[in-house]
Amino acid sequence: MKQNQRILVVDDEQDLLEILKFNLETEGYEVATASSAEEALQMDIASFSLLLLDVMMGGMSGFAMARKLKEKPTTANVPIIFLTARDTENDTVTGFNLGADDYISKPFSLREVMVRVRAVLRRTATSADEGEPQVLSYQGIIMNLDKKTVSIEGEDVPFTKTEFELLNLLLSERGRVFSRQELIERIWPKDVLVLDRTVDVNITRLRKKIGPFSKCIVTRLGFGYYFDA
Repeated sequence: MKQNQRILVVDDEQDLLEILKFNLETEGYEVATASSAEEALQMDIASFSLLLLDVMMGGMSGFAMARKLKEKPTTANVPIIFLTARDTENDTVTGFNLGADDYISKPFSLREVMVRVRAVLRRTATSADEGEPQVLSYQGIIMNLDKKTVSIEGEDVPFTKTEFELLNLLLSERGRVFSRQELIERIWPKDVLVLDRTVDVNITRLRKKIGPFSKCIVTRLGFGYYFDA
């Protein structure tokens, strides 16, 4: 077992429960399953290292279960990855507002799930060992705001200070369109003359750095740029 890392998978699709359980156990995790939020809440949630929690279930929703867990000191810090067939901005925002550590939309690849499970467990293990680090993430993008590092799909990628600050701002306020002037005012020093073209060049570089997520940085013609989750 991976240092007694226990994962609870909660989903009302029995086939999916079995597939996730098999693959997670193959990776070396100890895995328990529940087919409803009500069943899961009867279990010792605090003993798990991570929850994979379906949003849309027949009884209590995953969001409602998460709210209950976050209200209790004993379970408030248990990491949660939401699994859902719903893929709207409002659902994603709701999930992260509830303290989700990640959000995976169905259908998903098992490889994607394993990568993100490892990423969340690695972050939470680091938090326990070194004190809570400031981490900002979206799917396979993980920014450590303390160490000023970025990893893309598990690979460390070097960022300039400007690229790091741009990604930090866009990722922190997903969906909000920033004009070039706003980006200049928020990112660059006040005493430096920055042209709109400089913003465009840095955005182009940033897209290249984040590779498979490059399309998430969207150009809204006539307005500016935003991060589309």
